[in-house]
Amino acid sequence: MDLRELASLPGVSGHEGKVREALVSRLREMGYEPRTDVLGNVIVRTGGGGPKVMVDAHMDEVGLVVTAIEKNGFVKFQKVGGIDDRVLLSKRVFIGEQRVPGVIGVKAIHMQEPKEREQIIPWHALTIDIGAKSKEEAEKKVKVGDYIVFDTEYEEIGDDLIKSKALDDRVGCAVLLELLKEKWEKIELYCVFAVQEEVGTRGARVAAYQIAPDMGIAVEGTICSDLPGCEEHQWVTKLGGGAALSVIDRGSIPSRRMLEELLRLARENGIPVQFRESGAGGNDAAAIQLARSGCPVASVSVPCRYIHSPVSLASKKDIQSVVKLLILFLKSVEGGFRP
Repeated sequence: MDLRELASLPGVSGHEGKVREALVSRLREMGYEPRTDVLGNVIVRTGGGGPKVMVDAHMDEVGLVVTAIEKNGFVKFQKVGGIDDRVLLSKRVFIGEQRVPGVIGVKAIHMQEPKEREQIIPWHALTIDIGAKSKEEAEKKVKVGDYIVFDTEYEEIGDDLIKSKALDDRVGCAVLLELLKEKWEKIELYCVFAVQEEVGTRGARVAAYQIAPDMGIAVEGTICSDLPGCEEHQWVTKLGGGAALSVIDRGSIPSRRMLEELLRLARENGIPVQFRESGAGGNDAAAIQLARSGCPVASVSVPCRYIHSPVSLASKKDIQSVVKLLILFLKSVEGGFRP
């Protein structure tokens, strides 16, 4: 399974089944017997004795859900996860298991009052057009509760970049699969493919409670704003700058010892690395850090431009930097490193 397949699967928070099925199938091909818990997390345990290390990436993506079907056949929806209203207009989507195509629309600019043209159109003023002429016709294709994903084709562009939906956090899931290709003997490694991160780190909270790790690492697709019009101090991360390490975010403060070890390993082995230069946002490290009696954590991320939108960009080199750095870190733990 490659990132193309992973990112193309639908997996809005609370409806990660297709991603889960694909991951379980791939993990079994690799010789593992993954466990799925009540909430839907996929957990793989490998290694021997030694400290319990939980490495987490979340399966879910931001998206939408059908909340009503109007008399005229248009579909009302609600956002699932943090999506900027400005990126919704005119986007193509797929609705439900049958992947019914639709487009998010609003009245044409010609029909808008001058003040309307100057305002951001809120999501609740938008509807999805599936070509139905009535509620009865629409209900033959979609229903209330159907999840909605963005219709975005995975492509490789430029010399090194990937364009896709759901890179937050299918890049992390791809990294975990790479870690599981290695043999681990002196640590008890738990790779967790978590659910519902985008709506409150729910899956990681449940998984970490079960595992009670000695240390945890969240592997995430993170903010990158290295764009025209953004001052360099606003970039947070830079595409192609390597693995991004967090100093602090909205939910967790990483272990200083773990952070220093990650930096040492990167510098001594020529692995590109950068700091995530903002405390905005958060990830599953927050849930792992507070599980049971708590544990030290770190966040290692892949920079993604246009995050939480219908399409984002990531660098293949950055993904490889994260893989290499995490393998070295886990080997360091096998060698005796403790936070």
